[in-house]
Amino acid sequence: MLKNFKQFMGIESSHVSHTEKLVSALGGFIGISLIAWISYQVTGASGAALIVPSMGASAVLLFAVPHGKLSQPWALFGGHLCSAAVGVSCYQLIPDMFLAAGLAVGLAIGAMHILRCIHPPGGATALAAVIGGDAIHILGYEYVISPILLNSIIIFLIAIMFNYFFPWRRYPVTLMRFTDTPDSSQAKSILPFKQHHIEQAMENMDLVIDATTDDLQRLYTLCLQESHKQRLSADEIQLGHYYTNGLHGSDWCVRQIIDESRHADPGKDLVIYRVAEGLGLRSAHSCTRTDFANWVNHEVFANKKS
Repeated sequence: MLKNFKQFMGIESSHVSHTEKLVSALGGFIGISLIAWISYQVTGASGAALIVPSMGASAVLLFAVPHGKLSQPWALFGGHLCSAAVGVSCYQLIPDMFLAAGLAVGLAIGAMHILRCIHPPGGATALAAVIGGDAIHILGYEYVISPILLNSIIIFLIAIMFNYFFPWRRYPVTLMRFTDTPDSSQAKSILPFKQHHIEQAMENMDLVIDATTDDLQRLYTLCLQESHKQRLSADEIQLGHYYTNGLHGSDWCVRQIIDESRHADPGKDLVIYRVAEGLGLRSAHSCTRTDFANWVNHEVFANKKS
């Protein structure tokens, strides 16, 4: 009974570390506080004209789900700006408040779909343009620039700077230096399909999900490794390659093999590695190849998009 209830409600087990939860909460606090302060310094405005509540929803995405598809820069800027313009237009052209409110949100969703910039807080941005009161209404289309564009720029810059201090959760996701997804040449030996197969499958599903094709390819790769228990053996540890311990939060680490001294005796078969990202960054150490393989969770790859 409880299982059925959880499935119906969409309640899933949490796989996020307490460190990640704390960082997300701190990011939201800092982001919204600075938006309010900077917006006041720039505009001198107060109340609803200073900061739009939809930015609180954007803060959830940028600081709690920084790698999500709906959190990325084009979704943030495109979603808020087109929704703001739609909302102002509906308020000015449609005298009935209830009809204007409904059309503002509906047309904003349609516009975000067409522009490929779906950002859920955009719906609230459009709605605020209609029901936000005199402080918003007197702005007219200036509402698109200030506070919407101003707020978006501020939270975008804060998200970049704040997440930069946590190498396992950089924003935008293209700033991640390493990825679990191999490039096209490496993927041939790992994956039975290519990226366009994922894109076609998503098109066949005809659904919008908060995941990119890279996310899904990465998920499949890790599931494949887990299902086959593909833990790397000592012989598979190769010079120049990158590996991670697969831990969460501040314990996450990426190491690169920079030198080796091969030997038939496992106790003398040594590798030298440097910490390329995460815990112990830029330090270098040595150990036996067997010990390194015991530390490794899986191989990662340099992110050519970063």
